Amino acid sequence: MDASLLSIQPASAVPIYRQIVDQLRRLIRAGQLPAGATLPSVREVAAVHAINPMTVSKAYGLLETEGLLLRQRGKGMEVAAQAAAAGSPDSRLALLDPALQTVAHHARQLELPAEAVLARLSALLDKES
Repeated sequence: MDASLLSIQPASAVPIYRQIVDQLRRLIRAGQLPAGATLPSVREVAAVHAINPMTVSKAYGLLETEGLLLRQRGKGMEVAAQAAAAGSPDSRLALLDPALQTVAHHARQLELPAEAVLARLSALLDKES
């Protein structure tokens, strides 16, 4: 995995360590990071994204505690075998719930109709393809 695969938004209200955890969790659950895939070192991620190495270490540690990552002496972190199996579509969709709840909350505050929000989401999904 390339450290630049992560998208860190320093201005986001979401803490950086949580951004890393959430992104890696999605990549693992979607099968984009297979079992045994080696993650970039803490220093590499920190350097690429100009963030504190302790932030990356905290994110990796949380994922290790969850059983998604394994620490390999002398090799760094890798995706755990039991974690790499792609989850069901429902379990992968559930990973979107926090972001979708935020979008729903913002849409209600802006008094936007659901159809307009869904149309915008659909356009964004098509754009990323």
